[in-house]
Amino acid sequence: MSVGRHLIAALLVIAGPGSALAGACRTDIVDLSGDWGHAQFRVELADDAEERAQGLMHREAMPRGSGMLFVYPRPQPVAFWMRNTLIPLDMIFMDETGTVTALHENAQPGDETPVPGGTQVRFVLEINGGMAQMLGLKPGTRMRHPAVPQAIAAWPC
Repeated sequence: MSVGRHLIAALLVIAGPGSALAGACRTDIVDLSGDWGHAQFRVELADDAEERAQGLMHREAMPRGSGMLFVYPRPQPVAFWMRNTLIPLDMIFMDETGTVTALHENAQPGDETPVPGGTQVRFVLEINGGMAQMLGLKPGTRMRHPAVPQAIAAWPC
């Protein structure tokens, strides 16, 4: 299958017919939009210190179109590492408005090198390694999710 066909298949899985791109925001769905197009991921929330510390450690697989959304109480400096993480991940760092400010692609399992996301990070979306490049995600991409303060959201619910 060609790269183009892989991309089309991934988009159909991630943002298929009847997706929330046209509907209301849900806590288990993250919508992303940019000049590259739209995508949707089914997410688990890591919105307290214990959940953020555990993250996706010790998992042997994650379905395509899934991820984990880390939610911080306020914008702050954030760095991630891959200790006890068994699958390659893309890390998508966002500010308080839900706008992507930085990406780190294909973080390698077990690597304890800190991956800085910036100084004003409020959200981090982790997805399967290689998905960000396949979709064309880049800084400026907007996220829609109810955790983003709606009064300042780049893409409100």
